Amino acid sequence: MTRAEMIHKGKLAELGCLACLRIHGPHAPGPVELHHYRGGGWGRGDFRTLVPLCPDHHRGPLGIHGLGTKGFDKHYPFTQRDLLDDALRLTA
Repeated sequence: MTRAEMIHKGKLAELGCLACLRIHGPHAPGPVELHHYRGGGWGRGDFRTLVPLCPDHHRGPLGIHGLGTKGFDKHYPFTQRDLLDDALRLTA
């Protein structure tokens, strides 16, 4: 893992779940799991495509892996790409 990757992942962990942030507004962040955004030709291996999500929004029944990519984007008023854009903006 490169220094840039470690720094970026640390910044993401401090943000908390970006789905919760959009739904509930500012709140005390809890533990997160880093989800790999895979749309738009971005591959899983690039650390700049990581999105911090709580376990529920990552692996839960209403999370990305529970609903599937298309289901997640339909269920919420934001998309995975919106969350990636938030992550990149907030860690710049």
